[in-house]
Amino acid sequence: MTQRSSLRALFAVVCAALIGVLIAACGSSSSIKAQPVGQQQIRHVFVITLENENYATTFGAGTKAPYLAQTLAAQGAMVQQYYGTGHVSLDNYISMISGQAPTPDTDNDCTTYEDYKLSGMTPDGQAIGSGCVYPASIKTLPDQLKAAGFTWKGYEGDMGNDPTREAATCGHPTLNTTDLTQTAEVPSAAVPLGDQYATRHNPFMYFHSIIDSPDCGQNVVNLNKLTTDLQSISTTANFNLITPSLCDDGHDSPCVNGQPGGLTSANTFLQKWVPIITASPAFQQDGLLIINFDESSYATVTQSGTTQNLIFAGTTCCSQQPGPNLAPFPQTSSLTYKGVTINLTKQSFGGDQTGAVMISKFIKPGTVSTVQYNHYSMLKSIEDIFQLDHLGYAGQAGLVGFGSDIFTNL
Repeated sequence: MTQRSSLRALFAVVCAALIGVLIAACGSSSSIKAQPVGQQQIRHVFVITLENENYATTFGAGTKAPYLAQTLAAQGAMVQQYYGTGHVSLDNYISMISGQAPTPDTDNDCTTYEDYKLSGMTPDGQAIGSGCVYPASIKTLPDQLKAAGFTWKGYEGDMGNDPTREAATCGHPTLNTTDLTQTAEVPSAAVPLGDQYATRHNPFMYFHSIIDSPDCGQNVVNLNKLTTDLQSISTTANFNLITPSLCDDGHDSPCVNGQPGGLTSANTFLQKWVPIITASPAFQQDGLLIINFDESSYATVTQSGTTQNLIFAGTTCCSQQPGPNLAPFPQTSSLTYKGVTINLTKQSFGGDQTGAVMISKFIKPGTVSTVQYNHYSMLKSIEDIFQLDHLGYAGQAGLVGFGSDIFTNL
């Protein structure tokens, strides 16, 4: 072979190699996905919702929840100006996953588990009507997540302990009957652990789009399933709502099983479960943990015999609207709990200041936020993380989602 022939052969080999590289590069460009930036780096969200405490009690001097107020707040962000969206409980949980404002029934915890009577919709996505369990046309964060290819799960403390009250998965009363889970059940021979599950603290149960789907039995499960699911990224849902029992969430004090309840039991619950969550592969990779409260406690209380009079201030933030279904405030209503008649007076429609704590590798330890947020803000923020549309009042003009005041390490 001549020198010229050798050069031609070498040139052909080099060209072929370059063409191969270019073809490979061009062919692979369509399969290269842009890396998520900002908050979209978060792929696993965990929310633990506790009960009925105001900011000053939880995070002030002499707190009965030092693990939350001091240890966990130091690990992430102390969100001082976080607010509930209503009183007493259920309306807050519903707002967290749907952006729906209260009805008179959800505003008072739906002691009868009845269907929602839908009469219309407002231009900003609010259902007009009364009742508790929304029709399938009213969508939720789980509906959005599923449609976008993400996964979700609800973990419920004590759910199914007494199968005569509720199932161990997707546990709720029979439609249009009295909700027997309004009261905690004492341990007995028939129910050794007692049953302190509360349907009203499990918002998934108030939407036909969820309870009528096979997903409900697979995705809304007892809290004891969480440890197993956290063992791998593939078995950890993208969105996880964790609802402790009536004792562990601090609602009851003392509890029917003899535990102290209140912030003391809530603090103990967090000491057990937060390290399990934060040590999990999914959280370590790209997780966000939000610890919030459904609402603040009452402003004043007086008692005469078996009658209690509770007054809630009902302050709001974030230009919150009352929605189309509530009568003007102040309002007074009555309910019976553990043999006590409770008269509730709500001066306004808000849920008052509770504060919240958030932990993530995308948050610098010791962060303090003074920006005002509420449950609609949280829903908006989770929707933004997964690039979803905004439901109901999560889409309210001017509402602020969690920002650089919280995510200080992006």
